[in-house]
Amino acid sequence: MQKKVRRQKRSENTKQLPKPNPALKALEGLVGDWDLELSNASFLPNPSDTVKGHVTFEWLENGGFLVMRQGDKPPSPPAASWVIGRDEAAENYSILYFDSRGVSRRYEMSFTQGVWKIWREAPGFWQRYEGQVSGNGKTITAHWENSPDGKQWKHDFDLTYTRVSS
Repeated sequence: MQKKVRRQKRSENTKQLPKPNPALKALEGLVGDWDLELSNASFLPNPSDTVKGHVTFEWLENGGFLVMRQGDKPPSPPAASWVIGRDEAAENYSILYFDSRGVSRRYEMSFTQGVWKIWREAPGFWQRYEGQVSGNGKTITAHWENSPDGKQWKHDFDLTYTRVSS
């Protein structure tokens, strides 16, 4: 009998959508569909090759989180989901990442005045990303770097996002 009550309360709660998270307001310009071009990648058999894909940003829980989904079919980048959130008292965002290779990571992120930064400090494999959003919000030019120790960094690959729709 008690299980039925819990189920009923849970379904009542899902009908009440939360208010958008005001700590994510700066990210609303990312929402929509984007074409992705990956280039100058150190891990490709031919680093001068270009790989194309698709990225979608959409709100989860009525704006409680932002979800980035990437990847189409090979040879595009691995299919991946990025769940972005932020504690209203924290300066930086947090990202949970998972991809089709089974890779799971946690990143920190900032997004200020059109500069988008993502970083991770993990033993043996540090990563950092920096992207610049164009003035009209229709392109993002970015690159990833990696390091074994957080001291000596090397270029990993470049990304260009081009807005398809909002």
